[in-house]
Amino acid sequence: MAEIVSEVQFEREALAFLEANAKLRVEEKKGWGQGSDNVALFAEKSHDEEAAEVDAAKAWRRLVFDAGFGWITGPKAYGGRELPSSYERLYQSREAAFDTPSQSPFGIGLGMVAPTILAHATEATRQRYLRALYRGDIVACQLFSEPGAGSDLASLQTRAERDGDEWRITGQKVWTSVAQFADIGEIICRTDPSLPKHRGLTGFVVDMHAPGVEVRPLRQMTGGSTFNEVFFTDVRVPDDHRLGDVNQGWTVALTTLMNERAAIGAGGAGVGGVLGGDRLVELLRHLGSNDDPLLRQRLADVYINGKVASYTNQRAMAKITAGQLPGPEMSIAKLSLTNNMSRVGELVSLALGPRLTANTGEWGTYAWSELVLGTPGVKVAGGTDEVMKNIIGERVLGLPKEPSPSGAS
Repeated sequence: MAEIVSEVQFEREALAFLEANAKLRVEEKKGWGQGSDNVALFAEKSHDEEAAEVDAAKAWRRLVFDAGFGWITGPKAYGGRELPSSYERLYQSREAAFDTPSQSPFGIGLGMVAPTILAHATEATRQRYLRALYRGDIVACQLFSEPGAGSDLASLQTRAERDGDEWRITGQKVWTSVAQFADIGEIICRTDPSLPKHRGLTGFVVDMHAPGVEVRPLRQMTGGSTFNEVFFTDVRVPDDHRLGDVNQGWTVALTTLMNERAAIGAGGAGVGGVLGGDRLVELLRHLGSNDDPLLRQRLADVYINGKVASYTNQRAMAKITAGQLPGPEMSIAKLSLTNNMSRVGELVSLALGPRLTANTGEWGTYAWSELVLGTPGVKVAGGTDEVMKNIIGERVLGLPKEPSPSGAS
């Protein structure tokens, strides 16, 4: 174990670093009708805007890592400090007071891919990628879903065939966030079609710049192209980039999926302020509907369910930071988030009526359409709501397992 500094000393170090490299955040108090009225779930940015955000995020992350705050709880062998999770929370709370670049380009890499590499990769792969991921030198994406294998991930058909000390990957993945600027990806492939579908899969770390990798943007009904489809044509991957044992990729996938649901359920979709209710209260006051008993009841439901979900998430995240594998509580967190988003959509639909579908130029009204249109995407991401209900029913409530349509295990 690394030497543990006191929290007081650590806090001094963190504040000294932040004060020397960033400015304090100035919270602008704006009333209704001032500033942006954007409440979109997914940022709709141009390619140049995305590239600038990635560059700024990388520059800041390198500063943070080199100062010793990039992977506070991580193993020292890979650039971490091996400090307790309370130190990580302390640093994050202090950094929140400063105006720093968005770290959203690293959300998938650090929240989902890096923990999987740490748990399942070879030592050579850990050494090659973990430090680079946490330092911001590279960006990672997750390559799971396919056109015919979304929530039923075990039905995926992308193939990986052994060729000496390498594997050749051919197939298609879809709904891949950040693939357009990712350097590596975690991919699950079918390596033995003769085995039951859950047992013939293997995970790999793939170079997104390798010959045969093609990324194409997907246009969403919100108008943006946050997601991508990725094609692999005889892409070669060294065997030492394999994650776990051959044909044991389902365990690898579960590690990633549980971390994904933790990130989404904890508010990874970027809707914390909306679900908190403040913006909704302002909307109802603006419309003169704040005394409507039906709308007030729906607003109370949004607030209460948001609070309950946040407490459940805190318990689940404490389990993760303690080094335990996330369990079915992550499905509860993810389902709670999408249920609350649906509640918000129903509330604003009732309150706004036609103003939700026709842009009159009135501040704070039509802007809600992007949230309503983006909600179905979050209901699918990380496993559909229906799959989450099955997991909760079987693993939490102990209900009988749902029979497979194909009879396959």
